[in-house]
Amino acid sequence: MRSRCGDLERGSASVEASLLVPAFGLLVALIVVGGRITIAHQVVESAAADAARSASLQRAPRLAHDAAASAAATTLTGQGLDCAATSVDVSSTGLGGQVGDDSTVTVTVTCQVSLTDLTFIPGLPGTRAVTATITSPIDRWTQR
Repeated sequence: MRSRCGDLERGSASVEASLLVPAFGLLVALIVVGGRITIAHQVVESAAADAARSASLQRAPRLAHDAAASAAATTLTGQGLDCAATSVDVSSTGLGGQVGDDSTVTVTVTCQVSLTDLTFIPGLPGTRAVTATITSPIDRWTQR
């Protein structure tokens, strides 16, 4: 004989699953987005460090900017980061100093990371800007 209590809970597993499965899927998707942005930040920081070092080895501001842009592009491509847009800003005022002066070059790399392949997450923007700034010393005894 069946009890009446058992009939009241019939189908409750289906209702629970219909509520929990989408929530779990959204949680997994948010973890994927967070991971992608974190990895992108690490790659952009590495690109900025490479760009700053390359710029600090140059003797003229224009050459420093070209070297920084090339180094950043090489690192971003080499690490497999697909940026929708990239900008490299170089502050190379230290290259105009005198031999023996302490000076630095500062490079800021910005990458617009594409998130368009994650369209199943509602409200997610198409891109996310990831920026890193690194300062590198200029050899004080290098002719400028």
